[in-house]
Amino acid sequence: MKKLLVFILALSIVVVVNNQSFAEKSVFVDSVKFIQYLDENTALEEVRNGNLDIYYYRISSDRLESNQSREGLQVFDSTGGSYSILVNPADAEKFNPFSIKEIRFALNYLVDRKLIVNELMGGYGSPIISYYSTSDPEYLTILEELEIFNFKYNPGLAEEIITKALKEKGAIKKEGKWKINENPIEIKIFIRSDDPVRKSIGEILAIELERIGFVVKKDFGDLNKAFVVVYGSNPSELQWSLYTEGWGRSAFVKYDSVGLGQMYSPWFSNMPGFNDPSYWNYENNKLDEITQKIYTGEFETSEKRSELIREAVVEGIDESVRIFLASKIDQYVVNERVSGVVNDFGAGVPSRFTPINAQSDSDELVIGVKQIYQGAWNPVMGLTDSYSRHIWGTISDPGTFKHPFTGETFPIRTSWQVETAGPDGNLIVPTKAIMWNPTLQKWENIKPETMATSKVVLDFNFGNWHHGQRIDMNDILYSLYFTIEWGTQIDENDRTFDTEFTPRAAQSIQTIKGINQIDKDTIEVYVDYWHFDEGEIADWAVIWNTMPWEISAAMEKAVLDGKASFSRSGATSKNVNWISLIVPNDANLVKDYLSDFRNSNYIPISLKQNNLESKYYQERFESAIKWIDEKNHAVISNGPFYLESYSPESRTILVTAFDDDSYPFEIGSWSEFQNAAFPIIREIKLKDVIQKGEEFSVEIEVENTDSILYFLVNSHGNMISSESIQVDKDKINLKIDSEKLLPGTGNIKIFAVSNSVLKPDFYESSFIVTEKKTELPSSSSDNIEFSEDGIKYEVLIIPIIIIIGIIILLKKHHNNP
Repeated sequence: MKKLLVFILALSIVVVVNNQSFAEKSVFVDSVKFIQYLDENTALEEVRNGNLDIYYYRISSDRLESNQSREGLQVFDSTGGSYSILVNPADAEKFNPFSIKEIRFALNYLVDRKLIVNELMGGYGSPIISYYSTSDPEYLTILEELEIFNFKYNPGLAEEIITKALKEKGAIKKEGKWKINENPIEIKIFIRSDDPVRKSIGEILAIELERIGFVVKKDFGDLNKAFVVVYGSNPSELQWSLYTEGWGRSAFVKYDSVGLGQMYSPWFSNMPGFNDPSYWNYENNKLDEITQKIYTGEFETSEKRSELIREAVVEGIDESVRIFLASKIDQYVVNERVSGVVNDFGAGVPSRFTPINAQSDSDELVIGVKQIYQGAWNPVMGLTDSYSRHIWGTISDPGTFKHPFTGETFPIRTSWQVETAGPDGNLIVPTKAIMWNPTLQKWENIKPETMATSKVVLDFNFGNWHHGQRIDMNDILYSLYFTIEWGTQIDENDRTFDTEFTPRAAQSIQTIKGINQIDKDTIEVYVDYWHFDEGEIADWAVIWNTMPWEISAAMEKAVLDGKASFSRSGATSKNVNWISLIVPNDANLVKDYLSDFRNSNYIPISLKQNNLESKYYQERFESAIKWIDEKNHAVISNGPFYLESYSPESRTILVTAFDDDSYPFEIGSWSEFQNAAFPIIREIKLKDVIQKGEEFSVEIEVENTDSILYFLVNSHGNMISSESIQVDKDKINLKIDSEKLLPGTGNIKIFAVSNSVLKPDFYESSFIVTEKKTELPSSSSDNIEFSEDGIKYEVLIIPIIIIIGIIILLKKHHNNP
């Protein structure tokens, strides 16, 4: 139900030439070829020489340092990704040290986040301790809570915590190795070998743990292997202890309702055990309750929502089942002849808009990718890896999306009107509205006096599916049926249950009170959901489908017959295929069911009430079968490109422009997203040494900035001052009361914030606070100039008089103890 997706109202234009009708193209190129390049250095050279137009993976910063290394290239800095460690907390027959919360927490002191950023990432990133980084809109909400943890690399403290916890469990250390019941305590680290940064993180972590006294075994592999060893195994089997994770994002989100549930909470099926009932599962009722409230809008004000977010972040860090290390600044390379790249704040250059909006001197755009195929292609619980989602975004249109620079919801294939009585009121749901009853297996009218918090009128912009059939209200009804049917577990024998999909869908459907069809492309959706932003209410209520109902029905039948599974964990536990519509074998399985449907005049139970002619269903089945026969895959969607072919041998996927006169967007519809006016901190002036009691002044010069937010921390690591100040004429002078400062080293963080581009510029500096006045000459190091390319530091020359002054002071101190 909850989808991340976007808008533009544009009708396709029909051009008449020689009395023939042709749909005007909705994209600038005829096709896009995605081709696998595992080696980033090779890909870099291929982009430079023009064999590749874009590479959808980060390039190491040391390869792009000089002007010469950038010849023929455009280099884009993108944020949004991060690194983390997933920890296995399972109770098992064999002793698992990470089943102990204190030992998991100690890992925060055992990893050197600054080393990861400065050395492994070449400075292109920031240390983080939670899911949110400095570039996330939610970050400023939780900054004070993050400061309290004050995590620093401290292996001595980590060992002290671990030693205490192990001794309490009866472990002893012999000859430098920890043992329990005379058996060495073993840790298995699954290390992603296809990512140099994660490989190094794993190796460093292994050294640290071995030094403490653990026996460490390293297992190397890519995401496909991780799907089996980490995400697909029972945690209590201890096939892994730690896993070096990497994250990417498909969109930039202003009000994140999903992230904390996904990263910290068991209900989202993304924590060890993954809600497979046959596995050991991590449990945390407190996190489930908090993050479900965030997800389903159970808050009265924005302040209450912020409070929930802070509670969830603190609990997630305390539990340390998923430990965040660093956010990334990825550098993407694009050939100089290519224009129209959209650098989304979440997805970066591989945003769904880049292939749609990109232009070059060729009719075909060639994009290099790190992996051409991982995971599975199905819209239920597939398409979970960033590699497949980059391509899926070009061939499917969502109902809604998020603005690439503000993170706000806006429509793509549906517009809306919102009426809400929330957060405390109610609206009456009309009795003519309907809901699917999974027990009785039929649509039912809503009972009298049924109430809802909000009503959203959705006006769909349908068009055609790629196989030529018209998108219609049956596709919408089937989507709602499927969400309710598979989001409800009636009993333990319910076959329409998926270990990953069902718990997530259950949170959505409990808020749906009914839908009422107005006409052939308009419905009313009644939901118990409120948000202070109406766009978020609309986004929650959107019912949409990115594949024709007949493909969904065939997949569903294959899963019910035990021949496949929608999810990775379900496929592993049942020892069946994780259904993937791009793979010929699975596509033919879908085709066989479609043939059975056609031959038996099958009508899905969820569509029987429509009383449509048999011809309608036959045409749907025939079109899908013909598509699979011609394309050798079953990926049918509704976007500006369609999937032409997948070739494992040549490691390529080809998508072709969907030139159909029903497609609603004209060429260049997304050109407004090519450029963003980033807030920029141009110059900062502050003293290196502050005397307690004197005026603490910070002069700031900014650009494209609406407000300045600063946080001041004293030498004990305590937050003592924070304030948001509106900017007037790009300059501001902060006046801070230095009486609150303690002698020692203080710290200030400054954010330049724009209301239209929600990625703040960030500056951080330390300073010294003295108790009494010290007559030291001031240096010229106050001025730091900033540019869009980074920080430019002036050369600091310490006058000889400073050295003389220090010597005099030391002598006075020595003579007057």
